[in-house]
Amino acid sequence: MAAERLFKDKSVVVGVTGGISAYKTVTLCSRLVKAGATVDVILTDAAEEFVRPLTFQALTHRPVITEMFSLLQETEIGHVSLGKKADLMIIAPATANSLAKLTHGLADNMLLTTALACRSPILVAPAMETGMWENSATCANMKTLEERGVNVVGPADGHLASGASGAGRMSEPDEIFNAARKILSRREPLNGFRIVVSAGGTREVIDPVRFIGNRSSGKMGYALAQAASDRGADVVLIHGPTALQNPYGVRDVGVESAEQMRSAVLKAVESADALIMTAAVADYRPVTAAKQKIKKRESGLSLDLVRTTDILAEVAENRTENIRLKAVFGFAAETESLLAHAREKLTRKQLDFIVANDVSASDSGFSVDTNRVTLIDSAGEANELPLMQKQEIAEIIIDRLAGFIKPQ
Repeated sequence: MAAERLFKDKSVVVGVTGGISAYKTVTLCSRLVKAGATVDVILTDAAEEFVRPLTFQALTHRPVITEMFSLLQETEIGHVSLGKKADLMIIAPATANSLAKLTHGLADNMLLTTALACRSPILVAPAMETGMWENSATCANMKTLEERGVNVVGPADGHLASGASGAGRMSEPDEIFNAARKILSRREPLNGFRIVVSAGGTREVIDPVRFIGNRSSGKMGYALAQAASDRGADVVLIHGPTALQNPYGVRDVGVESAEQMRSAVLKAVESADALIMTAAVADYRPVTAAKQKIKKRESGLSLDLVRTTDILAEVAENRTENIRLKAVFGFAAETESLLAHAREKLTRKQLDFIVANDVSASDSGFSVDTNRVTLIDSAGEANELPLMQKQEIAEIIIDRLAGFIKPQ
């Protein structure tokens, strides 16, 4: 799990207030523990009416704090100790009442006193009825908290405890987890850098129902976008049509054709520190696209094709004018003469680094979660990696990229 590098050995305090969505926080705590975090849970009196302390204790393997004057050790004052050691505090659900108290600095329970003592980032996941969420008092409180640097995730629209539907539903555990992940990434080495990643294949239109495409799923590019985001980078993911879920906190730009990919990439790299071009961009497109569906005929069908623009070559041409762009990484998906073709592409397109992978194998390349690649730098030095998960390979590539744009 890629998130482990962010959460491993981190101290996360989870505060639970009195809302029916407290049951979701059980799942959130489980995810945090599995990612390697040490999780301390604080329950308000109202929260105990919805979820019992033993549930959280069984998941976190830590004592659950419920009393205002709980002592972690004989010489420790609970709220001070937790507030000092926490790398992150999450309040989920955060009710309107608790948010109001937090805004005004009230400290009448253990959760709020810990929040006041905490000097690390705080993430709140509001949960309440729509009317309460939209009330001017709540809006003013949320504005004040955000101005103070408190992070907010949600709430979402959906079914509420009252049976009504609207804004106020607590975000799902995965979204809260990913928001926490993004917050922790701010301490990572690529914080402040902008990385552009392209992913997936393009579609070149033949007629309104047909296109020329390829088998690229976009999985490698999405893994790279996630890995770069986990390092703290501001990531722009430019992708062709895909069924993959966009990584949290990554700005996505969806395109379809090679020309659309070209326009989006050239615009994005103007303010980027690095480009990782993993997209399988079509080399050819039909000269013209039929306006109506081409009907089946007894005779065959011939298509006149023309070359598409080489995006990486154009980036290379403009690179002397773009002093911010410090690194350009490319991919070479080949079925034969892997290293020879990759090295030729590395030189011809003036890349700093290329990743070569043989897409003819059934366990690597397109549409699978694993890959077998060789990393080649601008000096021609090759490093062959064994079969690995694409997310693992992405971590290695982003580590190499960090060396280019942020030398130690």
